[in-house]
This record gives sequence, structure tokens and C-alpha cells, in this order.
Amino acid sequence: MISAERVARRPPKPDDVCAERHYIARCPALSTAMEAAFRFPAGIIRAMAGFRFAARRPMRSLDIRSERFPLARAFTISRGSKTEAEVIVCTIREGGHAGRGECVPYARYGETMASVRSVIEAVRDRIANGIDRQALLGAMPAGAARNAVDCALWDLEAKLSGRPAHLTAGEPAMGPLTTAVTISLGSPEEMAEEARTRADRPLLKVKLGAGDVTERLRAVAGAAPDSRLIVDANEGWLEADIEANLAAAAQCGAVLIEQPLPAGKDAILRKIPHPVPVCADESVHLAGDLPKLKGLYDAVNIKLDKAGGLTTALELRRRARSLGFGVMIGSMVGTSLGVAPALVLAQGADFVDLDGPLLLAADRSPGLVHDGSVILPPEPALWG
Repeated sequence: MISAERVARRPPKPDDVCAERHYIARCPALSTAMEAAFRFPAGIIRAMAGFRFAARRPMRSLDIRSERFPLARAFTISRGSKTEAEVIVCTIREGGHAGRGECVPYARYGETMASVRSVIEAVRDRIANGIDRQALLGAMPAGAARNAVDCALWDLEAKLSGRPAHLTAGEPAMGPLTTAVTISLGSPEEMAEEARTRADRPLLKVKLGAGDVTERLRAVAGAAPDSRLIVDANEGWLEADIEANLAAAAQCGAVLIEQPLPAGKDAILRKIPHPVPVCADESVHLAGDLPKLKGLYDAVNIKLDKAGGLTTALELRRRARSLGFGVMIGSMVGTSLGVAPALVLAQGADFVDLDGPLLLAADRSPGLVHDGSVILPPEPALWG
């Protein structure tokens, strides 16, 4: 009887070697290490097993692009003005499919176009090796960069599987949504004129600062009497004026007030009446922020760029609802590509503020379809 040890040490027969060499000749991707391993069958088996694993592993490519879109008119809030939307588009390709995600770097959160590109670039190898959305949460910090990658992965998953992103997100159907349309901060006369041109819009978002709050609100309300008003101070109000400003908003029929005071300097909101519901924006990024906001705010504004993508934003929405907060879904000023995944999140929201594409001189193509303030669900060619 021949022992197993002797079989393992037996030199390979000529026919065996020829067969192995013929296989390698047809598979040039096998490493030269296998050529050196021909006299050691066990080494060949291990090398071929590694080759088969590598062949199954999805290899992906990453493209990062900076893009600029002029606005139809200057966009002004309490922190300053802008005349163009600066966005970063992340495209992840696998085979013949491509997934895209867009983000808007935001200076308020310490982000620049260069810094966000750098954060995305840092995970290039992990993207190439097939990182999934859950692993991404530990590989990148929350913020605009992760949003672009996360949304690109959602889109790629939908393209590869043929399953729409909204189904994967747990939304059985996508319906049209009515968005607020923004009135930029200006003089009372300027804001009234802009409101008159948008008086047919059912929901207007009024940007305010520290001064002339009552005058500006009355001007807009008078110019668009049939529109509901959301007031957004972008942290611009003063604690000394907060109660008077809340009362003025209530008198003008406002239905919501966003972030009246700076994040972290809003404790007074726990001590005073809210004649109009108050919504956190800059104060909330992730689900972990919610417990400390109880008693301060009545609602939260969820944005993909703050939360770091649709994956974490869905959890933030779930937690917010469980804690009794109203939900508003907003976005930075960007194109339809940035808004499309937010439409999944916005299904069933109390307020929708996704008018970024409407503020552009020209949106990207293909883009979202609007019927006035109504946004139709995105086509797969755009996202999801």
C-alpha cells in the first residue's frame, strides 16, 4: 500500500504538468508565482484558489468631478450670498454600470471643495475593492464626502440588481412631493417683489436675519397671501429678540421656524412658548443628536449632506419619528442629482424643502421633472 505521505511527495506525471501548463496558457492573469510552483501541486491549488477568489471580487473604478452651476439669481441668507452652486459628483463603475452621487461642500461645517475631494480620494482603494454602504459608515466621517459616495453606492446597487433604490430603502412606492420655494434675504421691498413672482407657490421659505424681522415677514405675507410660510433664520436671531420674533412669525401665519438661534446657544428655547413649531437644522446631523434636542425643538430638518448619506439619514428619520419630532427634508443648493435620493427620504415628510434645482439658471440633464412646486419621482437614468 502507498502511504498518503508518499503520494503527496510523488513528482507530478508529465501529463499532469502539461494539463496545468495548458490551463495557464489560457489564463494569462495567473501570476508568475504559479509558474514557479509547477513542481509543487499543493502550491498550485492554493494559488488557483486565490485566483478564483480575485476573479469573483467586484473591481470598481471611482471618478470624482467638481462642477459649478450658475444660479438664476443671487441666493442670500444670514451668513452671506452665493451666485453659483458648487458640487462634487462621485461616480462608481462596475462592469457596464455606473452609480452617481452628488454633494455640496458647506463652509459652515468646515468643508471646502478641496477637502471633500480629499476625503473621497482617501477611500478610493476601498471602493475599488467593493466596500458596501454599511462598511462605509466606519470608513468615512459623516458629511458631504460620505454622502456623495453613499448615494453613488445606492445608485450602483439599483443598477446592478434592477431593484429600485426606494424599495431597498423600505419605501413601497414613490409619489410626487410639493417643495417649498425659497425667498432670499433682502430688503422688505426686494423680498416682497420676489414673493409676488412666486405667489402661486403653495409653500414659501423665507430667509431672515437679525434685523427688520417683522417688516420683512409682513412684506412677504402681503405679497403672497395664499402661500404658507416657513421662516428660516439660519442661526441669525438674537436671544434678546427671540420671543418677539416668534410672535411676529405667528402673526404672519408662519407654519414653521427653522434654527432661529446658533446651534449650542439655543437653551432658551426650552424656557419659552413656541407659538409656531421650531425646527432644528444646524443643530441636528445624526440620530445621536436627537435626545439633547427634546424640549428645545419640535421638528428636525434632515439633509443628506449633514447626515453623510441616505443610509444614515433613513435611520435619523426613523429615530426622529420615534421621539415625536416632526420631520422636514431639506438639501443644500445643488442639482437634481443631489435631490433625487432625498426624494426617497422625503416620502411622508411633514415638510419638503428640495428646491435647489429650481434655483439654478439651468439644471443638469437628465434632471427631475417639476410641475410648479411639485417634484415627480426621479427616472432611473438620473438616479436610483
